[in-house]
Amino acid sequence: MKLRSVLTALALVLGALFAPGVGVLTAATDAHAVTKISHATAISMFRNSGITWSSSGGCSDRYNSTCTSFEQLNLATAKGAQTLKSASGCALNITGGTEVGHASGTYSHWNGYKLDYSKYTCVGNYIKNNFSYIGLRGDGAPQWKSGSGNIYADEGNHWDVTYYNCGGC
Repeated sequence: MKLRSVLTALALVLGALFAPGVGVLTAATDAHAVTKISHATAISMFRNSGITWSSSGGCSDRYNSTCTSFEQLNLATAKGAQTLKSASGCALNITGGTEVGHASGTYSHWNGYKLDYSKYTCVGNYIKNNFSYIGLRGDGAPQWKSGSGNIYADEGNHWDVTYYNCGGC
């Protein structure tokens, strides 16, 4: 009976270590199961944190590139925006979410990992003064990496942020 208890406990520990996104065998950028949220949930979170959003089309349809949608946004991404807002104390306006029209890939807007922000002096100064410059992205955009591993790319007219986690929430 004791051997069975020990084996069960060992199986639980090993299961936790080898589970996606948990334990020592994964990196900060390994894709793993994430919690998705609805557009309405994201809006509520952003509103409660004083984060604004806008779209060139004045809409939120995920399938229209002129809209700004948060449908299927990762919960960690929404929390990352809240962390940036509270840590920086800056105005934060989201101009791009999970809608079509962005580059594809695992850590893409469509898959809920990215948000675009309006380029305000306060936010830019916060990113450049608190995160580490890591060089140019393949498309030439300068990038900064936060202590938690999230990547902030200056795309000229806006910030493109990849959230691998909530940024220390």
